Amino acid sequence: MAAYKTLKGQSIRQVAQDPTNPQIGEIWYNTTIGALKGFQTISAAWASGGNLGAARDGLAAGGASTQTAGLTFGGDDGNPAVSAKTEEYNGSSWSEQNDLSTARNILGGAGTQTAGLAFGGNDPTENKTEEYGGTSWTSGGNLGTGRYFLTGAGTQTAGLAIGGSPPASAGLTNVEHYNGSSWTAGGALPASRRSSAACGTQTAGLNFGGKGSGAPSEANTTEEYDGSSWTSGGTLNTARRTLAGAGSQTAALGMAGYPPNRTDCEKYDGTSWSITASMSTARRYTAGCGTQAAGLGFGGYAPGGKTNATEEFTDTFNAARIITTS
Repeated sequence: MAAYKTLKGQSIRQVAQDPTNPQIGEIWYNTTIGALKGFQTISAAWASGGNLGAARDGLAAGGASTQTAGLTFGGDDGNPAVSAKTEEYNGSSWSEQNDLSTARNILGGAGTQTAGLAFGGNDPTENKTEEYGGTSWTSGGNLGTGRYFLTGAGTQTAGLAIGGSPPASAGLTNVEHYNGSSWTAGGALPASRRSSAACGTQTAGLNFGGKGSGAPSEANTTEEYDGSSWTSGGTLNTARRTLAGAGSQTAALGMAGYPPNRTDCEKYDGTSWSITASMSTARRYTAGCGTQAAGLGFGGYAPGGKTNATEEFTDTFNAARIITTS
């Protein structure tokens, strides 16, 4: 086999440590680990992140939080069954913070790591709202309609509560807006929905997947929200429920879901969904946050039970990574 120098006309430099600012296409030999390495662009891939401190499903996320400043709360950790745990992600690991005042799972979430919003869920009254200030939770205004299996989007002062189910109901069309202190009715969904995913803002929201009242029960529909009414968007390639969402109305990421426990993910461009890289861990009742280019998926119910696995999604023409080629 011809040597690299013969093919490319230059030697491969030898270094004890990987360069701190490599150029795309650069190749070097790391003498410390004895490996040939290079720097290449990546298009779409999931990579393992730091595990949650507590494995759980039915948890919620601050949907406007990011891959390097994530927020999750609530869920079912099995000990006790309904959790009040709150955790923050710094891009590599999760740290436990002050608990929710009311333990709950299958709840809605919105906001950022320093301004989060938790609402609904299967607590005794199913209408409670709590606001997170980056350290602890305080009470907010109650939902007009108590429910669980709902989803959320937006921010702490401009939140969206979408769909869901009260006891003995197949699903709701109810949508509510939060203004930082109280909830008011928004534009109703065109059809009842529970266990869907959402992302975006109060005036440019996206709701997709979930479980409807008809057959088949898993939905592939997408609805776009303008702050007052919903219009139909492109259909998911795979109908599913208990999935997670991230991103915006015109650049969304849908991940995991059921049935069965899924790894497949899709991207939305404001018109249609396309299949992208799959997660490593199949899961349902999972949570997500971040953007389409830098998403975060964590927790859920995997084939072996509740999982604490976190995965980071990267999809951008400008991203690159160091690879070991031999």
